[in-house]
Amino acid sequence: MTLSLPPAAPRAARPGVVPVDPDRWPGVARPPRASAARTAVARLLVESAFARLPLRIRTDGRPTVPARRTGDDVPLPTLTLHDPAAFHRRIGADGLIGFGESYMAGEWDADDLVAVLTVLARHVDDLVPAPLRRFRGAWVRRRPRADRNTPDGSRANIRRHYDLSNELFALFLDPGLSYSSAVFDPLPDASGTLAGAILPDEVLTAAQHRKIDLLLDLAGTGPGTELLEIGTGWGELAIRAAARGARVRTVTLSEEQLALARHRVALAGFADRVTVELLDYRQIRGRYDAVVSVEMIEAVGADFWPDYFTALRRLLAPGGRVALQAITMPHERMLATARTHTWISKYVFPGGLIPSPEAIARESAAAGLRTVHDRGYGDHYAETLRQWRARFLREEAAVAALGFDGVFRRMWEFYLAWSEAGFRSGYLDVRQIGFTAGEDGGTAR
Repeated sequence: MTLSLPPAAPRAARPGVVPVDPDRWPGVARPPRASAARTAVARLLVESAFARLPLRIRTDGRPTVPARRTGDDVPLPTLTLHDPAAFHRRIGADGLIGFGESYMAGEWDADDLVAVLTVLARHVDDLVPAPLRRFRGAWVRRRPRADRNTPDGSRANIRRHYDLSNELFALFLDPGLSYSSAVFDPLPDASGTLAGAILPDEVLTAAQHRKIDLLLDLAGTGPGTELLEIGTGWGELAIRAAARGARVRTVTLSEEQLALARHRVALAGFADRVTVELLDYRQIRGRYDAVVSVEMIEAVGADFWPDYFTALRRLLAPGGRVALQAITMPHERMLATARTHTWISKYVFPGGLIPSPEAIARESAAAGLRTVHDRGYGDHYAETLRQWRARFLREEAAVAALGFDGVFRRMWEFYLAWSEAGFRSGYLDVRQIGFTAGEDGGTAR
């Protein structure tokens, strides 16, 4: 399988800072230019925000800054600054992008990364004082137009994430390679530490199958069902649908996923029931009894949500059902994020945007779809991400052997931890939503 990262030629590391190849990681190799005034303002804002939060802040070689008392004996997470000058300079130049890049560079660490990020996610709307929020545009960046999810843009964006390496994903996902929230029964206790908290493969796989089965049930999938899946992943849902007797057409824009999904379908003995294609959702033709799409909408982009929901309605046969699994965020936060180039959009999911429940309801109704089911599983995604992160950290040596350097490994750890924090704080949710055609049987577009 193809790796997208060439061998590194890292610069020498400073204490607390990981080696960084400036050709591979230009935004991380050195703090960006920022005026002394911007850096000073950033430092004041950060120190003021941290002082109001249940966090402890430590700078190497200095006493820990006392945290705001919470009135109980719960240990508070500690954020340790190895290079406070670079940390504040990055935030002064690039806001939260700089915060993430500073972690990638090793300029700060945490005794419990998820706990620190959960505090920040829970108070994300309070980090900047209200009178200064109107100046937000002075330090946030607009999303690059090149990342828009046009047909060509979608292919490029998907490949930047999903074509990293099948071997990489296999190191931290369950053996079925499901890269979306599982549904546990029961939900494991999340209070334990990371050490010893890794569930057996069969338990995580069973939770992923439970998620898939809920979606297939929601879509009414059984013997003879003509099912369309938009977003193949590595083929586990298609295989499970075929085992129910369905005939499955599944489409992806990832060449790495396409090759492995076809191989896995053939090994499962369902090559006669499952067709895997490299195809954009806008190019699909036909009518299907069931349409399933799992955490695909986040990669569509707000500009193209009307196209996406119109495609879902157009592809639905009379009496058919759509089953959608989608990550969601509050509507006001979505509107702010849609205008902003974030750390996630720069490094992990270019062109992506998490919708709000209101946006999904509006766009689906406009396309002629009627919501018949809606249930959230945010706590289950937090646990799923905890399992992925634990496995990723356990396999750090194997990740390095694949050619992924220390900056990438810290980037991926931060991505998984930030995502988990989003669900633990309630900032994010994940929902399974069922649709049928509206009563008029038509579409508004």
